[in-house]
Amino acid sequence: MYSGIVNGAATTFGTSGLLYRSNKVMYDRATRTLWHQFTGAPIIGPLAGAGIRQPRFPSVVSTWAEWQAEHPDTTVISRDTGLYPPDFYVPENHPNAIYYRYFTDDETMFPVWLRNPELAPKSVVIGVAIGNTAKAHPIDALRQSRVINDTIGGVNIVITASPKTRSARVYQSNELTFTASNDGPDAAAPAMLIDQTGAGWQVTEESLTSADSSANALPRLTSQTSFWFGWYQYHPDTTIYQAGD
Repeated sequence: MYSGIVNGAATTFGTSGLLYRSNKVMYDRATRTLWHQFTGAPIIGPLAGAGIRQPRFPSVVSTWAEWQAEHPDTTVISRDTGLYPPDFYVPENHPNAIYYRYFTDDETMFPVWLRNPELAPKSVVIGVAIGNTAKAHPIDALRQSRVINDTIGGVNIVITASPKTRSARVYQSNELTFTASNDGPDAAAPAMLIDQTGAGWQVTEESLTSADSSANALPRLTSQTSFWFGWYQYHPDTTIYQAGD
């Protein structure tokens, strides 16, 4: 999820139809620059070589049911787009989905030259990059733990995750260590965390906020939900989270 502001003006982006390392290439309609979708860097066009990166926002991959339970007042984009009938937009795991075969096949659609066999190519990871340090957190490990404390590039972080979906959120944790509140193993992503002093912290989309003072908050950090092969393409020096890290 990137900012739609380019050169100080709002614009929109489209898909160019091009691929780079099995990743889509997008373009902005203001300057017609081609942008790398995975990194947010301009690669061909007026802004190429400018040394800029499109600002990225924190995002989460979830299900409609889980998101609506967490955000009951949310709005949703209509499937009645005027381009295709509403029943054209089916879930990714539906046999009629455009990329159903791709998602159910263990291999990539096109050759990928840079590979790492430590994880299966299409294992889903939550990738976090801070400075020049990158780390991949397998979604299976996150689902099992629901809360993981880690350090990347000298920055302490905490990741909260759903036990059922790909939903995971990353926050700066400073010197605190967190566990989930006692809301049961079958709950969704934790709504409250407890630090080592016993204090509670509310999990929000923007930050971890102290239950004692809303002025005391820990910022949310950006992350990428990705197939392992995709994350490794652009972070070949990445490490992989192991339980007990």
